[in-house]
Amino acid sequence: MTQFEGILPPLSDALTKKGYTDLTPVQRDVSNPELAASDLLVSAQTGSGKTVAFGIAIAPTILGDEVRFDRATDPVTLVVAPTRELALQVRREFEWLYAETGARIASCVGGMDMRTERRALDQGAHIVVGTPGRLRDHIERNSLIMDNMKAIVLDEADEMLDLGFRDDLEYILGKAPEERRTLMFSATVPRQIADLARNFQKDAKRVATVSEAKQHVDIDYQALVCAGPDRENAIINLLRFHEPETAIVFCGTRATVNHLTARFTNRGFRVVALSGELSQAERSHALQAMRDGRAQVCIATDVAARGIDLPGLELVVHADLPQNQEALLHRSGRTGRAGHKGISALIVPQSQRKKAERLLKWAKVTANWGTPPTAQDVRAKDDERLIAGFKAEEVEGEEAVVAALLEGNTPEQIASAYIAQYRSLRSAPEELREIGGVDAPKEHRGFDKSIWLSLNVGREQRAEPRWLIPLLCKAGGITKREIGAIKMVPNETYVELDAKISDEFFAALGKGNVLEDDVKATLLDKVPDIARSGHSGGKPSGKFGGKPQGRGRPRDDRGPRQERSQDDRPPRSDAHRKPHDGANSYKGKKTGGKPSGKYEGKPSGKPSGKFEGKPARKPRAEGAPKSDFKPKFGGSADAAPKRGGPAKAASGPKKKGPPAGFDPKNPSQKLRHKATGKGKFAKPRKPNK
Repeated sequence: MTQFEGILPPLSDALTKKGYTDLTPVQRDVSNPELAASDLLVSAQTGSGKTVAFGIAIAPTILGDEVRFDRATDPVTLVVAPTRELALQVRREFEWLYAETGARIASCVGGMDMRTERRALDQGAHIVVGTPGRLRDHIERNSLIMDNMKAIVLDEADEMLDLGFRDDLEYILGKAPEERRTLMFSATVPRQIADLARNFQKDAKRVATVSEAKQHVDIDYQALVCAGPDRENAIINLLRFHEPETAIVFCGTRATVNHLTARFTNRGFRVVALSGELSQAERSHALQAMRDGRAQVCIATDVAARGIDLPGLELVVHADLPQNQEALLHRSGRTGRAGHKGISALIVPQSQRKKAERLLKWAKVTANWGTPPTAQDVRAKDDERLIAGFKAEEVEGEEAVVAALLEGNTPEQIASAYIAQYRSLRSAPEELREIGGVDAPKEHRGFDKSIWLSLNVGREQRAEPRWLIPLLCKAGGITKREIGAIKMVPNETYVELDAKISDEFFAALGKGNVLEDDVKATLLDKVPDIARSGHSGGKPSGKFGGKPQGRGRPRDDRGPRQERSQDDRPPRSDAHRKPHDGANSYKGKKTGGKPSGKYEGKPSGKPSGKFEGKPARKPRAEGAPKSDFKPKFGGSADAAPKRGGPAKAASGPKKKGPPAGFDPKNPSQKLRHKATGKGKFAKPRKPNK
């Protein structure tokens, strides 16, 4: 009996060499001998060891009773993953898990050289790991043969459906033999996953770990409320406070990733970026830098939220709130893996607190609400680490340097220099704005007793609360919590203050009650009646200065409207027109529009000649020639050619066919449209001499 019951000896030995002492719940469930020949639909929380779990689950199917694979020909196992990073990570896990079996493992992922992948498949592979699009491409090109597939694994199946890979998955599963095992692993099992399992699995066994519906106990969720402009500063202080070996900062867009990467690099953090716009080589180098310890912070989009395993990841920071509860759980699942503890911190601007509360509620996560570490908190934490990490050691051969230091300096001076050098190697913390505590009200609740001030500036002086409030706080030594309502009129501003601080406020202003320059405060003995003066505190829609709105003077100042009779109106300028009954008529018939022709023998529009008392041109009799027409080309008017064509005969029927002298064998004499083939015959051209 091997150390791990139900697992083949080669895999059991590999687990022992890797340092495994026990299996996770999902790994124990899938290694049950009763499930060795069944299709599985497995759901487990992220970070529970699903990659090793399905590696253990398919071993009896592809190895049988053997301990080593035969010579590699066509693949017997296919693992499909949603992203390139996850596919390459699965390959690395399988390489040590199946090291004792002699398995050949090939990867087919987008962004890599397809010729290299094809050569690896031609040389033979037992296990193929890839992404849906690239795997389908290899199948269509006949470089990936599916005839001998014994097991197919869909890792993060819900994510692949969310990314739009349903058609590719159905195509891949349709090309595989019917006598195969199909294993689907997913963090959640929505309706789409259940439909896919029903169509492509046979009597699948449902495996759900006990901890699936519970909050991940190894992750400490924190919701840190800050002022909106302090979001980046809050992240800097959080990284400085914890000083993790590795951390991930998740952003909503690629632009935010680029911005934070530049900002944190300037602050001295060892930073790498990870987003969809990077090439596969750049993304692989970024992850390798995190694993090697050359980088401390990875700033990424949600492309790194699924399946990425960074050993020792201690802190996950949500710079932008996740879009849904699944994104929150998968982002946070990058830490607290394999029994290690981790922190998932949400940076919550005050304006987005309600959204964060709903997000945590939907995800069934209980978070500890608080504020980001202040600059004082970071410095205190640095002092703790300095004292805890200090070790007094004697270095041989440095006695002369120690004696020289003690000769010219006191022990206190040497200790102070050591502390200063320790702090200089770290980025200085940021000063954060005070938000009045996490549970501070977002709205003014009113004062038990208040006073009102009048400031001699208003809307016409472009007074705005955004610069009046800091001016009141600075000049009067108060905070914005002591300021109530602010009402503005054109030349004055009324401000409500808490009566408890009135004495201190006016004492700070001093003689004259001047806040700054010409801004002066006056204490009012009662609440200003703003509504009575015609101003309700909003910006008036008309002009200032009490002028009535509207055009011109008020009606009362202009006197009564003068009534004019029909006889008082000036005569019409078009007196030559004949009056009618209100409807347009033409020869006694009513029409709906303006007559286009003659109007009872008189012109309806502007005369064609000069109308300066001269009579209009006499109409031409029907059939009579135009006496005033002069042809341009000479000859009679009837013989004149029309624009764009040859001269036509004055009378007689129109002749059809080509003109005289036309040569049908000469293509240059045909003028026809290229598209329609229609056109006119051209005149014969004279030959060139």
